[in-house]
Amino acid sequence: MTQHDAVEVIVAKRDGQELSDSQIDWVIDAYTRGDVADEQMSALAMAILLNGMDRREIARWTGAMIASGERMDFSGLSRPTADKHSTGGVGDKITLPLAPLVAACGVAVPQLSGRGLGHTGGTLDKLEAIPGWRAGLSNEEILDQLESLGAVICAAGDGLAPADKKLYALRDVTGTVEAIPLIASSIMSKKIAEGTGALVLDVKVGTGAFMKDEASARELAETMVALGTDAGVHTVALLTDMSTPLGLTAGNGIEVEESVEVLAGGGPADVVELTLALAREMLAGAGRDDVDPADRLADGSAMDVWRQMIRAQDGDPDADLPAARESHVVEAPSSGVLTRLDAMAVGMAAWRLGAGRARKEDPVQAAAGVRWHARPGDAVTAGQPLFTLLTDEADRFDRALASLEGGYDVEPEGTAYSPRDLVIDRIG
Repeated sequence: MTQHDAVEVIVAKRDGQELSDSQIDWVIDAYTRGDVADEQMSALAMAILLNGMDRREIARWTGAMIASGERMDFSGLSRPTADKHSTGGVGDKITLPLAPLVAACGVAVPQLSGRGLGHTGGTLDKLEAIPGWRAGLSNEEILDQLESLGAVICAAGDGLAPADKKLYALRDVTGTVEAIPLIASSIMSKKIAEGTGALVLDVKVGTGAFMKDEASARELAETMVALGTDAGVHTVALLTDMSTPLGLTAGNGIEVEESVEVLAGGGPADVVELTLALAREMLAGAGRDDVDPADRLADGSAMDVWRQMIRAQDGDPDADLPAARESHVVEAPSSGVLTRLDAMAVGMAAWRLGAGRARKEDPVQAAAGVRWHARPGDAVTAGQPLFTLLTDEADRFDRALASLEGGYDVEPEGTAYSPRDLVIDRIG
């Protein structure tokens, strides 16, 4: 590998130049080994945020992050593989019903997931509300479970894209999280290294999403689809609305409960709609669009896979989920129509109740969160429960209530309400 100097690479990007393949390969390798200091990589990340990268640079940067660790190989499985990645939102429990549903349709789902940071909850945090369930599996256990059951949701091992692990933590504390080349390469290095054959990206847009406006969400989606396609992975993206939170719950255990309702053939209409839309894209990408996932929800086979998947990771699918020690009801201030429910306000309230974490070492409360009893477009009556706040520590209520202030509108009866489309566009 050609040797370079960290300052030379920083200055090149600071001055708006394209980085060469060898500069990119060297800086990622040297940073992973500890030869490039955090302050130097911070400066480079800021230069990338300000000056961007072209498609070649992003592809090479992603490839260098993949090369920093191991790659998984699912080619020996008896069925094709497909995976989904969401950029994160409020009430976004879709992975939980989606993985067993797609598995019930004959496609294996290796869902290597993460923990939540900030107001968007992590899939592993939700599942850890189930008594006994464990997130950590060896590569051998992952392969065995994919072959026998067709679905696994577990923690990504330290061996996948270790460069990303270091860079992710650094971006979080240096104001460079928003750099689209760094977001795209972070997500796609892990997903490509994971070895899935098809990938569907759920790119959220709106107040509760990472990308607040459609233009930046579209740019991120197009960048990630290009990276996947260039790496030989069948990749599509759906732009989906995150101005209103998904379903009727935001938290950990309560989102598991809602996911089980979906697998039982019920659940909120928007959660079902998005689960089926993503399932159809995953099945099409894996060459199995001859199966209608709605049939597998209806006949109970997706629920069967869920129960087997939880048991395989030492969880008890029949156990009671944790119940919060304290609850507080917020009543509708007037009668009329709920016309707005802001995803960020709900997400921040859930976070302040203990459902999320501010630093990655913080614990989360399994039972904390927010339930809402109406969705935009619903009629409400003055004094009826609008939200139920749940936590183990009553002193958290005041800050959670402050988060919800101004986060919803009840307009007079007869006010016209036009719902937003949940799926805004498809890219790829």
